[in-house]
Amino acid sequence: MVALLIFSNIFVWISFYQKEATDTLRVYFLNIGQGDAIFIDSPQHNRILIDGGRNRRVLSELGRVLPFADKRIDVVLATHPDADHIGGLPEVVSRYKIGAFIESGVESETLLSAELSRRLDDENISRLLARRGMVINLGDGVKLQILFPLVGQDVSNWETNKASIVAKLVYGDKSFMLTGDSPINIENVLLNLDPVILDSDVLKAGHHGSRTSTSLTFAEAVSPEYTVISAGKDNSYGHPHREVLDILEKVGGQILSTIDKGTIKFEIKNQTLKVK
Repeated sequence: MVALLIFSNIFVWISFYQKEATDTLRVYFLNIGQGDAIFIDSPQHNRILIDGGRNRRVLSELGRVLPFADKRIDVVLATHPDADHIGGLPEVVSRYKIGAFIESGVESETLLSAELSRRLDDENISRLLARRGMVINLGDGVKLQILFPLVGQDVSNWETNKASIVAKLVYGDKSFMLTGDSPINIENVLLNLDPVILDSDVLKAGHHGSRTSTSLTFAEAVSPEYTVISAGKDNSYGHPHREVLDILEKVGGQILSTIDKGTIKFEIKNQTLKVK
């Protein structure tokens, strides 16, 4: 009976924790090796997972940042269907309560992409296409703005990196530029559309710090205080490339890498941005 009461109290506490609002936005660049996985937890505990890394490692990383037995993620967003971005998502879809799934619409004929699609159907999860102008409201002024693909664009037959979703996370006057694997030619499209909106406190370097992304002009427009590179130690691609690091050093700000830091956590509280 005592054990049952203790067990019941644990779950009462969990339920309370899930509902208790805070004044802090938390953004985690998860340490999942060579790939991307970004977890956003708003002050109201509305949550977004952007990408899921290459494998099930994302599950253990989510377990470290979510309260015990909390299996709710409101939105899963896959920037594009490359293995190092969606490899862990089939298991996330099966193990977590997902509200909606957002994707760019680029087609991929891989077995992994087919498995993810099957599990989304099995769980009856709504699927939406991300297009510029879409805003995901997380409450308390936190919003995720979609910057790319553009409205009316059919990216179904595009090269997958080129079709990556680009989004800006905003909380008050602080913001994050989240670029997926978007290459330089798409950065140029965004620069031509509206360079001012690109200005952000944190830049997630495109394509894990590959020389195919993060041009000097784009980095100058973002003008980040911090740049995050999500990549695996001793990866076969040589990410991050020296050319990108040189560009980021010219622009200024602190360069943070999951290779060196593991999971990188940002908190915004009282309009102050801190790295934890």
